[in-house]
Parts: sequence; structure tokens; C-alpha cells
Amino acid sequence: MPFKKKAKANPEIPTSALPDIIFMLLFFFMVSTVMRENTLKVNVLLPQANQVQKMEKANLVANIYIGKPKEADQFGTAPRIQVNDVFINLDQIQQFAIEAMANVPEVDKNRFRVAIKGDVGLDMGVVIDVREELRETEALKIYYAASKGEE
Repeated sequence: MPFKKKAKANPEIPTSALPDIIFMLLFFFMVSTVMRENTLKVNVLLPQANQVQKMEKANLVANIYIGKPKEADQFGTAPRIQVNDVFINLDQIQQFAIEAMANVPEVDKNRFRVAIKGDVGLDMGVVIDVREELRETEALKIYYAASKGEE
């Protein structure tokens, strides 16, 4: 008696739930993704420190980046000051600080801080000039950003 071979069943993969899974993943990434607020146009390698503290509320901090421009052929090699996504001059620091303080709610005005993120190879003269401009606008809580160094 000859044996009959069974016809191979072509298994089908159920795809009815696939659109639901894709939309759930899409929704998850849309909700959980934080877009970068600023595009750095200067090279900033933070100096290292043994004792660093993380700032509590990032929305109460105005960041000032100081370093050599990434596009040296377009902007030169002299250190530049960047706030948000634009380069500013030293005489525009006060206007930036006033606008940044105006955006802070009244209850948090005393917790407003300015963080200077300067490159490790930066001449301190630029940083001191920025600090003096900030003092004239009563932005007295100035922090210098650093990365945690090895002990």
C-alpha cells in the first residue's frame, strides 16, 4: 500500500494586529522623544571637575555656549558666544539675559540661573567678560558647566 504524501500546508502569518502594533510603537516614540532644543555651532569640551551637581530644573536655566565655531571657514577661529541657535556679541548678552528672565514665571524668578558652558581650551577673558555683562543685568546666579572627572 503506497503512502500518500500529505500536501504541505502553507502556514499563514496572521497580520491583522500588525497595524495596531505599528501605531502603538509610533505613538510611543512620538510621546517619549525629546527633541534637541539647540544645535551647537561651537565646539564645547567641558572641563572636568571632581564635585559636580546636576541642576534641578532645566527650564530655569539659560545656557550660554562659548567656544570656537565648528565651521571655522565661515565664522573664523576666534571664540564665539552662542545662545539658543544664534551667535551673539558681548554687548548682546544683557539683552539675552533680560529676555531669558522675562520668560521665567514670577514665582521662580529667584531660582533663575545662567549656565556658562565654555570649552576647556578657552581663554578665560571671554568668560569673565560674559560674567561681567550678566552681573549688570542682575543675573547673579552664574554656574560654570563641567563634566565629572575621574578621581
